Amino acid sequence: MTAAIMPIEVLLVEDNPGDAQLTRIALEDSKISINLNVVEDGVEAMAFLRKEDKYIKVPHPDIVLLDLNLPRKDGREVLAEIKADQHLRRIPVVVLTTSQSEEDILKAYNLSANCFITKPVDFDQFVKIVKSIENFWFAIVKLPPE
Repeated sequence: MTAAIMPIEVLLVEDNPGDAQLTRIALEDSKISINLNVVEDGVEAMAFLRKEDKYIKVPHPDIVLLDLNLPRKDGREVLAEIKADQHLRRIPVVVLTTSQSEEDILKAYNLSANCFITKPVDFDQFVKIVKSIENFWFAIVKLPPE
């Protein structure tokens, strides 16, 4: 398979099954081949990224969509660990959260988040946001190699 037809590997770290399903639905009709993997907490996210235990054969994500408010290990901790790890730090991390807190926005950028997006509560707006992420990160931006 050539790089042009390889799917974009996305890791969604989201504990709300409804939001995970909305993201999946929004990406389904994409013109770009996208492989969406979903984990429900920060501990699972780090195991996935480090290919530990049951995640030993998972693909290396091209991008991480990260909720901040997660069980076991929150998104801020996950973001800090990703950006501190020399093997993971180049993976773009899009914070996709319900938080509108200036403190969360500042902390996310101080931890080297690539962008911060507040999830809208309206279904159509949520789909529009996910489509915008898809268009920018998967069609416009050149992602780093693994």
